[in-house]
Amino acid sequence: MASPASPGPVAPPTATVVGGEPPAGPPPTSSSTTSRDDAEVPHALRIASAWSWRLIVIGLVAWALLRIVGTIRIVIIPLAIALLLSALLAPAVGWLLRARFPRSLATAVVLVGGLAAVVGTLTLVVNEFIRGVPELSEKSSQGVRQIQNWLKTGPLHVSDSQLDRYIDEGQQWVSQNTERFTSAATTTAATLAEVLTGTLLVLFATFFFLRDGNKIWRFLVRLLPVAARWRVDDAGRASWATLVAYVRATVLVAFIDAVGIGIFLVIFDIPFAFPLAALVFLGAFIPIVGAALSGGVAVLIALVDSGPVTALIILGAVIGVQQLEGHVLQPLIMGRAVAIHPLAVIIGIAAGVVLAGITGALVAVPLIAVLNTGIRRLAARTVPDTPPDAVVVASQAP
Repeated sequence: MASPASPGPVAPPTATVVGGEPPAGPPPTSSSTTSRDDAEVPHALRIASAWSWRLIVIGLVAWALLRIVGTIRIVIIPLAIALLLSALLAPAVGWLLRARFPRSLATAVVLVGGLAAVVGTLTLVVNEFIRGVPELSEKSSQGVRQIQNWLKTGPLHVSDSQLDRYIDEGQQWVSQNTERFTSAATTTAATLAEVLTGTLLVLFATFFFLRDGNKIWRFLVRLLPVAARWRVDDAGRASWATLVAYVRATVLVAFIDAVGIGIFLVIFDIPFAFPLAALVFLGAFIPIVGAALSGGVAVLIALVDSGPVTALIILGAVIGVQQLEGHVLQPLIMGRAVAIHPLAVIIGIAAGVVLAGITGALVAVPLIAVLNTGIRRLAARTVPDTPPDAVVVASQAP
């Protein structure tokens, strides 16, 4: 550590003349101003202007960062997903390391096991969906005919000619927008290439984050000034602990939601019970919004398949599970460590959707949780604990 700084120059002594005339010259200016012109400006206006130019600089930096992130989002988004997967799989790697597995082997075993679980789940979902599509299509046709009959005999009293005109207008709209759909398909092909590239990057990044994450973090910390290293290291490790707690709690809450709603779907013999439960599981990773959307899909399928009474029962089950999640599971499992105000969650999800679509919505809330913990730790006045392997060299005063 550097030696203490030497004392600065001592100010010359001042004398007070009793009964003398005041010194000639302009009145002294305030210590916060540099000229008499500044002294003539009201204090409130000086404070407002100081805040204004600083906020402008911060806004420009934030805008530049958003442009950079938008330009390289094909790299940023896979790295963010890899961090989330690393936070989820890190405890399993730790268990294997404590069982004296080599680090590379432990990482590979956990990563391959996770991939096998994902592929197996997707296979079950696709197989059940393929088996249930014909029956659901037939019931959907019956539902459309029931709607047509209700439009004719219900309070609207729509005639056959009006129905035919509406159907013809719909078909005409589809034919006029065929070119747009074709261009969207071409864009989808390019998007599939980006998804494949991103998937490979996620796999490689997750492997190296799990195996060498501690080394990577220590390397990044060494790039900082010496005086800031311990504080940044403390904030970063606290943020990582928050991310691990958030991901593990979210997975547990999502699993409970999927099981709860899936039980009601199986009891009332709703088609696609397992795919819908999987959709609820994935939707739970987007707080507030995701559970409502996935539950709405389950209610719609129940309405098409079994009628309004069963749909209302499924709706009640979805609402009950969401209330259990919001008032019991989230506070109990996540605790105060990752507690975020609902307004911050909604704003973060909206910003994530605008910047990166569905992936942005998934990443927004854990990013807010990590930033919340890191900023709070950096702003704290407490000094981080000295690492046990630190060597402190004290210099003697001259």
